Order: sequence, then C-alpha cells, then structure tokens
Amino acid sequence: MLDALEPLAPRLDGGWGVDALLGEQTREHDDVDLVIARHDAHKARTLLEPLGFEHDSTAVPGLPARLVLRDQSGRQVDLHLIVRDTAGNGLQQLDDGTWGRYDADGLEGSGEIAGRGVACITPELQFSHHSHEPWTDKDQVDITRLAERFGLALK
Repeated sequence: MLDALEPLAPRLDGGWGVDALLGEQTREHDDVDLVIARHDAHKARTLLEPLGFEHDSTAVPGLPARLVLRDQSGRQVDLHLIVRDTAGNGLQQLDDGTWGRYDADGLEGSGEIAGRGVACITPELQFSHHSHEPWTDKDQVDITRLAERFGLALK
C-alpha cells in the first residue's frame, strides 16, 4: 500500500463528525475522533504531549488501528490511523490484521462546528461505519439523525 502523494488533512469522525455534518452539537462527547495519515501519528503525538496528552497503551483497539491520547483531566483524542492507496482510499490496519476502509469520496466531507467549517468524513461513510449491530444508544441516535437529515435508509 502506498500513501498518496497529496497530504491528508485531519478529518473529524465519530460523534463530533456527526455533529459537524448536522451543523450543531447534539450531545456531550467523551472524546474527539480524527482520521489522520498513519505517517503523521508521531507528529500529532509530539504536538499534543506539551498539552498534557499521553499515549494510552491500554486502549482497545490500539495501535496500529488507533492512537489514543489522554490527559489528566480525562480529555481524549482518538486518532484513526490510515494509509492511502493510489486511488486515495484510506486503509486502517485493524488488530486482527485485516484492513478497514475509508473510501476516497468518504474522506471529502465538510461540516460546521460552532460556526466554523471543518473537514470530516461524509454522512454516507459515517453511516457505513455505524452499520454494525448491536448499536449503542449513542449510535442509534446518531444514525437516525444522519438518516433523517441526509435521506439515508436505516437497515
């Protein structure tokens, strides 16, 4: 697998990614999920460490799929690490050796948090990543909101 030559700016994923797509904060969040290029993981860690964030080696899943950073007050940054293939798709190496997929088009979402434009994954990719069952209560609410706003069919 090859990382595409064009750098990948971080993209919101997870709960904040859903809220960005909806254009409003709909609930409290335990963390912020970001999709980043795996080769940027060290740089992200280096930037966040002076702010008190340290690698949580007990997080499951952890590396190579995710780099989870936490601070003393309980704030958490969950970095979803991907490599890009020549078509621009993001591939996330999972704990079991398989690869999760972020379709290239799915990485091109945009949204808004507190009136500020942000890059995020698309509603369709959020929906796809939450298509597993059983859903948590948060997943159910997020998926339902995305389906209603963007005309996506619940399964």
